[in-house]
Amino acid sequence: MKSKVEKTEKANEVKLEITIEAEKFEEAIKKVYFKSAKYINIPGFRKGKAPMNIVEKYYGKEIFYEDAFNEVAGEAYEEALKENNVEAVSRPNIEVTQIEKGKDLIFTAVVETKPEVELRKYKGIEIPKIEYTVSDEDIEKEIQQMQEKNSRLVSVEEGTVEKGNITVIDFEGFVDGIAFEGGKAEGHELEIGSGAFIPGFEDQVIGMKVEEEKDIKVKFPEEYFSKELAGKDATFKVKLHEIKKKELPELDDEFAKDVSEYDTLEELKNSIKEKIEKRNEEKEKYEKQELAIKAITEEMKIDIPGGMIELEAENMLKDIEQRLSYQGMKLEQYLQMMGKTAEEMKKEYEPQAIEAIKSRLALEAIIKEEKIEATDEEINNKIKKMATNYGKKEEEIKDNENIRKYLKEGIENEKAIELIVKNAKEKAGKK
Repeated sequence: MKSKVEKTEKANEVKLEITIEAEKFEEAIKKVYFKSAKYINIPGFRKGKAPMNIVEKYYGKEIFYEDAFNEVAGEAYEEALKENNVEAVSRPNIEVTQIEKGKDLIFTAVVETKPEVELRKYKGIEIPKIEYTVSDEDIEKEIQQMQEKNSRLVSVEEGTVEKGNITVIDFEGFVDGIAFEGGKAEGHELEIGSGAFIPGFEDQVIGMKVEEEKDIKVKFPEEYFSKELAGKDATFKVKLHEIKKKELPELDDEFAKDVSEYDTLEELKNSIKEKIEKRNEEKEKYEKQELAIKAITEEMKIDIPGGMIELEAENMLKDIEQRLSYQGMKLEQYLQMMGKTAEEMKKEYEPQAIEAIKSRLALEAIIKEEKIEATDEEINNKIKKMATNYGKKEEEIKDNENIRKYLKEGIENEKAIELIVKNAKEKAGKK
């Protein structure tokens, strides 16, 4: 394989010309033929048994060109990038200039490259002072959540539904007198005031008695995920079977013993205060880092290629797709609920993509400028933690170069961020 590179008229863009020897291209053609031969049917031959020259004569000698190109071009492209020290940040625009059996395969790849970063001020930058304090209300809120978590449900034998009650209901929904799909359930538990149902539904359950039946009229929101129901008036036939209410435990020393390792309510409150303080410290640290990096990216000079932004936005969409898969949902379903296309979603992510790219390149530039390096000891310590977290042996991951590279970059980024924040000047005022 031979390659050469030249700059194009556009900034941060190069054109690679890549030549693959005729012999290697010929080998790729044969490989493709053997892979696909079993699917080829030619009169006079058993399926999959026609010789390559007969197949080429019957279908045309170009029949295997595209697959053969795909077989060799990817590896050659990656090799050309390394050979010419090109840091590609976009997908290549490929154009084949010569493809013929018995001749060298020649193609070009136009690709955008990592832009130069002109760092301005990154030491002594000013950021707003961030400080979070723990109030009595914060502690009480945590205590109340623990109280709610340890509550028990008791049936209300007499009386009517009140806000905060848990109801057990049967219901069936109708639009224009016709029952709609997904609008029916029996023995469904609904907490009144939770906002789990269509606006207006839960309010109309208030005041109902056990075994009472009622028609509840509501209107589906205009932005409801089901287009067939969005904005439509609906009637739900509801029957109330049971009313339950939460019975909260008393807030005393016994409560503290039941829900924690502490003997008194005062000790429990003190532990909650310490926990919130630690949480606040992490929050302050994170926000300071975000503000410091933002201040640097606003000062620095950079021209980000469009392809780099597009690729970053695509990766963000892939992250969403992966998170949705953990919840048992497909991206297509999510996009349908949001009423958007994948392209529209990517467009919305572009501002975030630009900020992410700026932050990453700024840190890379600072690491280079300050000669920041991760030591083997630091990397190995991270590997130990990773092995513990994932239940693996250190030996399984310590020699993985991709993992070591990932951890190395992470450590160096952490050091760069620490340097920025340490040298930042905090000023009073709003964020």
